[in-house]
Amino acid sequence: MRCLSWFAVLTVAAALAGCGASDSTVSKTPTPTVAPVQSSPPAPAPTVAAGPVPTSATADPCAVDLAAPEIAKAVSELPRDPRSGQPWSSEPIAGNFNECAPLSAVVIKANTNADNPNTRAVLFHLGKVIPTGVPDTYGFNGLDETATTGDTVALMYQNAPGGLKSVVRLHWNGNGVELIGNTR
Repeated sequence: MRCLSWFAVLTVAAALAGCGASDSTVSKTPTPTVAPVQSSPPAPAPTVAAGPVPTSATADPCAVDLAAPEIAKAVSELPRDPRSGQPWSSEPIAGNFNECAPLSAVVIKANTNADNPNTRAVLFHLGKVIPTGVPDTYGFNGLDETATTGDTVALMYQNAPGGLKSVVRLHWNGNGVELIGNTR
């Protein structure tokens, strides 16, 4: 009986030893023949498009805003252009309207088809039009940004780029607008 148990052990050991890595069913399965695949050039890396710039929920009230409704309202209340008899265009040709500035301005032109329409500046204090008590502002066609600050507006007339340039500076003195300088 003892021989039989040794014989059984040897038989099982021999059977296990015969099952090597090369005896698996995977290694005995024939490999299918596949036609070579034409490789295509690698796809370009995806690009990320720049999306919209995040904006705050409310616009900065202290930023320059030449599309502010206060401008259109103020322009609609002005008397007509004395030279053409036409109303004024509410689209500024220049300006720095800012509802936080002690003094800001927009330069507008008469709503005509004339080659050289009349122009004028409209002045604002803290976003509200200054209807009276300001120097004559006809004829200006821009702002001199280098001389304009939060409480001073430098209105400019220039006949052509690089041509004759005249600047008039107006200042908010705490109670109203005063002329503080005129340069050519």
